[in-house]
Amino acid sequence: MAVTSAPARLWKAARALPDRTPLRVKLVSAVLALVAVALAVISLTGITVIRHYLLSRADEQLHTLYDQAQAFGGRAPRAPSPDQWVYEALTPPDTVTRLPGGILTDTPGPDVAPNASWLAANPGKALTVAATSGSGKWRIAAYPDFPFITSAGTLVHGTLVIGLDVTSVYSTLGQLIGIDIGVSALVVLVLAILGIALVRASLRPLDEIEQTARGIAAGDLTRRVPDRDPRTEVGRLGRSLNAMLSQVEVAFRARSESEAAARGSEQRMRQFVADASHELRTPLTTIRGFAEYYRQRGGLDGGRGNGQLTQVDLDRIMRRVEQESSRMGVLVEDMLLLARLDQQRPLENRPVDLLTLAADAVHDARVMAPRRSIDLTVGAGAALIVLGDEVRLRQVIGNLMSNALVHTPDGTGVEVRIRSGALHEGRAPEPGSGSAPQAVILEVADQGPGLTPDQAERAFERFYRADQARARQAGGTGLGLAIVAALVEAHGGTVSVEATPGSGATFRIALPLAPEALGPGPGPGPGPAGAALPGGEC
Repeated sequence: MAVTSAPARLWKAARALPDRTPLRVKLVSAVLALVAVALAVISLTGITVIRHYLLSRADEQLHTLYDQAQAFGGRAPRAPSPDQWVYEALTPPDTVTRLPGGILTDTPGPDVAPNASWLAANPGKALTVAATSGSGKWRIAAYPDFPFITSAGTLVHGTLVIGLDVTSVYSTLGQLIGIDIGVSALVVLVLAILGIALVRASLRPLDEIEQTARGIAAGDLTRRVPDRDPRTEVGRLGRSLNAMLSQVEVAFRARSESEAAARGSEQRMRQFVADASHELRTPLTTIRGFAEYYRQRGGLDGGRGNGQLTQVDLDRIMRRVEQESSRMGVLVEDMLLLARLDQQRPLENRPVDLLTLAADAVHDARVMAPRRSIDLTVGAGAALIVLGDEVRLRQVIGNLMSNALVHTPDGTGVEVRIRSGALHEGRAPEPGSGSAPQAVILEVADQGPGLTPDQAERAFERFYRADQARARQAGGTGLGLAIVAALVEAHGGTVSVEATPGSGATFRIALPLAPEALGPGPGPGPGPAGAALPGGEC
């Protein structure tokens, strides 16, 4: 196993440091570092320019003093002040001679190196040197092979050294450096405070996004990122995230609803199979019972009176077998019809006058129940024509009429109302759906015992009966209203029921009007009751 060296570990940790550093720390640190570098460059540039300017003026004075020394022929004039200039001469062999009239004796002069090699290395060049004592600074220039006249009048050649006290220049530069450092530190400190506040405020939307993500991860899919100005990056990011979260919520809700629908469908299928098995078992049991009864009695007695069945008994048995067979056939036909509708097999699609079908159904009901009051009310409006399968639509109206006659006491009135209206009448319009399509509204209302809210909600379920008793003497298969709902839905319509216990029930279907019935004319709405029907009285 390889052992990592300490420098390698440090380098690896240093490289991983940016990945572990929070974004706000990176931003503030980067801004402060850039500002510090900028302030340092500005200060350094400013100090350099000022230093060059002040020393340039000192160098000009040195050059002026050199010109004066040449004009006096090596005799130095008296200095106007002790810190302005000084003459010194270096004569062979390497001895420094102070010229008369130069610097005052009580003022420390420049610390000039007393050797010819130093002077030869800096001929005529302005240099800054320290004072012989104290913290002063001098600007000096050395000029070799300069003619000097001594006090004895002798001409000698040596090196002229001219000096100028620049202690005040460097003192000024030091003060400027101190001011720059102080101001720069204050600027960095203030900028750090403002930067932290600004970065924190700028990153607050990201904190809100993080909190929203945590809430969604915890299961709250309704959480959304607060809206921001869409002209900003954070605003556009928030809008995109909200759109994505809406799609995710819709997808999760759709999946949940799909799972719930699947579970409900499975439960309904199990209930359907159980109910169908029960419904089929009843007639089969009856048929098998009569067959066993016939076999046990040994067939017909032929009039011999030996305990066998008579012809009257056989006729009664066969009638019962025929009744149960017919009942089982109706049940099987209804189940096959529902299966075909579940498979969405196409129906016939041609114009059908729903008013004619309603009139025929009312006429048939009056024949079947002559003692009942069965009325047909027609509303004014568009022609009551729909596109669909006439046979199946007759079955829809017939099932509604049969339901009203079977589940209400004798003598209870039934009213059939047909008019034009809206397809989703009585329901809240869907967002963005616009105006509801025109439709034919057919209602079958009775004055029977009515239904409870729970019964009304389950009225269109398969094999559901308001009374859960299994006696079938006065009832159907429990598929009539389920077939109504399936057929109406297959025609693009809607079905509903309004019922109050003790006040009767009203079953309503709505089917879209055929295109040829959508011509100009009065708008949809109920018309006068009891309008006459074409072709006779209803």
